[in-house]
Amino acid sequence: MSRTIKFAKAGGPVVLEFVDTQVATPGPSEVRIKVKAIGINRAESMWRLDDYIEPVKFPAGLGYEAAGTVDAVGADVKGIAVGDEVNVIPSFSMNQYFTYGEVILAPDYAVVKQPKSLSSADAASIWMMFVTAYGALVEDAMVGKGDFVLIPAASSSVGLAAIQITNYAGATSIALTRTSDKKQQLLDAGAAHVIATEEVDLVKEVMRITEGKGARVAFDPVGGPTFAKLISALSFQGIVYIYGALSEGVTALPVLEMIGKMPTIKAHNIWLTSGDETRRKAAVEYVLKGIEAGALKPVIDRTFKFDDMVEVHKYLETNGQFGKIVVTV
Repeated sequence: MSRTIKFAKAGGPVVLEFVDTQVATPGPSEVRIKVKAIGINRAESMWRLDDYIEPVKFPAGLGYEAAGTVDAVGADVKGIAVGDEVNVIPSFSMNQYFTYGEVILAPDYAVVKQPKSLSSADAASIWMMFVTAYGALVEDAMVGKGDFVLIPAASSSVGLAAIQITNYAGATSIALTRTSDKKQQLLDAGAAHVIATEEVDLVKEVMRITEGKGARVAFDPVGGPTFAKLISALSFQGIVYIYGALSEGVTALPVLEMIGKMPTIKAHNIWLTSGDETRRKAAVEYVLKGIEAGALKPVIDRTFKFDDMVEVHKYLETNGQFGKIVVTV
């Protein structure tokens, strides 16, 4: 038996319930894992609200990331054995698999061996943040020396990953945050520049930093009314990746400016990378090399206990964290 978190209807954190379930024997190409730690993501809050990129099928589980020990493997599973310390990479629908449980099933393609240098808590935090940023900045934009990258919501886990990957790739990171409260933390986290967007003119600051050229890439999880400013801060034929909807406001587009500047606007999510076997393997290799080199590091804001998952989701929705929230089991 395993305690698993489920919810029978959409709503606030209080809809999350602990349910005792019998975990099935893994089927073909499935892995059963005794969970030690769970990485928490904004997507799971949206899923709980039934406000995500696909509709929820109730009763539902939730969770994309976990670290733990392999308990059993199904037929056809290769390269993973009972007793292995492993991590789960987001690459499946939460209508099919989930990670909020003491013992879980995962598809074998989503399971990788845990980096030996990391604890379970650290390892549970890295895959959503680094693979999401890698997919846009390295795989698609191929950022490098001479490029400037704008990173809104830079104190989020994916924002911090984007700073690290930008730096690792040889480009220059420009972290965006609303006020100066987290400026020093962001500088300490590796941001080459930090702009407090509610205190200074964003576009003027970007142009000052880039000597009038603008940034080639913006990596945005916010959208909303400030999105147009990112377009204004881009270089000619720059790229904006929109991978979240943290703002509840309308995302307006400055059409005439876009016609003149000819930017590319791309919707982005992790599935483009993690849903393809070749791309997923390349991403895992890139992240592992970055961790081994010390260029990519987990950033954990706070750790909770599994019993406190309702409080975890309440904290997640304050938007005050600096880095990843992790739950230990």
